[in-house]
Amino acid sequence: MLAGNGLSDRLVTYEPVEISEPVVSFGDRLAEHVARRESRLVLGLDPDPSRLWPHALELAGGGDDLSTPPAARAARAARAVLTHCRLLIDAAGDQCVAVKPQVACFERLGAPGWEALAEVVVYARAAGLLVIADAKRGDVDVSAAAYAQAFFGETQTPYGPVEGLGVDALTVSPWLGADSLAPFVEAARRRGGGLFVLARNSNPGAADLQDRELAGGTVSEAAARMIARLGADGIGSSGLSDVGAVVGATAPHQLESLRAAMPNAIFLLPGVGAQGGQVEALAPAFAPGPAAGLVSVSRGIAYAYTHHGGDPADSARRESARLRDSVNRLVSPS
Repeated sequence: MLAGNGLSDRLVTYEPVEISEPVVSFGDRLAEHVARRESRLVLGLDPDPSRLWPHALELAGGGDDLSTPPAARAARAARAVLTHCRLLIDAAGDQCVAVKPQVACFERLGAPGWEALAEVVVYARAAGLLVIADAKRGDVDVSAAAYAQAFFGETQTPYGPVEGLGVDALTVSPWLGADSLAPFVEAARRRGGGLFVLARNSNPGAADLQDRELAGGTVSEAAARMIARLGADGIGSSGLSDVGAVVGATAPHQLESLRAAMPNAIFLLPGVGAQGGQVEALAPAFAPGPAAGLVSVSRGIAYAYTHHGGDPADSARRESARLRDSVNRLVSPS
């Protein structure tokens, strides 16, 4: 109660002020992880239910029972996929700074697949790894906001908020224009997350459109300039932006021009190994600093045992260590 000022009959209450920690930008978070884990390697998780590690099937309960009802079949397949991913993280995670689950590989199993993806995110985070959801989402702004809630934020409902996956970063498509990316940028930045926008993909057909010449450069270079503008307000003390770019390791001849257009962007570099990309050709990606590039490898690690023989986990561990050391030598030759 207050007295002596005419307000003695008014009960004054004060709402507690919630003091939250300042959000650390994604670029700074990544730079810290790279320095601490001494790695720029990203473990791609592209689980194929027909090519799971044998031990994953053993732990998940086997298969080949065609009498199983479809719903139960999906649940068992999702459990086996989750087990496979956990084993892969256990084997190769120590050599990596992040994992990159390919969302389509989980979504094709229906609701159980999405639940498995959510558990993979939790498991990877517990292992100290950042999580980059490879979903390549892109849509008009209303739909983009819904996608952003699903991966970064939460959705308000009459029954209370529903949390999204809580990933650290997401791959997105720029081909609907900057306004389609703005909701992703806003949602990611609010949580200290990041985006990797498609600039020059690793598949051969990417050249059909992305290498087309425009006035002032290629389609990829136009996308790169847009990416740089979107990330300009998200540059941290590390000099790295929270809006990065997907640049395929299979197109190393374009790295210099794309780096010149995006001096602060983190490059996510898929395509090493099964697609033919070579680590030794990726030096321009790391020109801004040791955390400016991330080399993503999926099949080359998961199925290393099919080329080298031996236990799948041991082969994955050796191959991820070899790749990590190759990238580290490229960044710090001494």
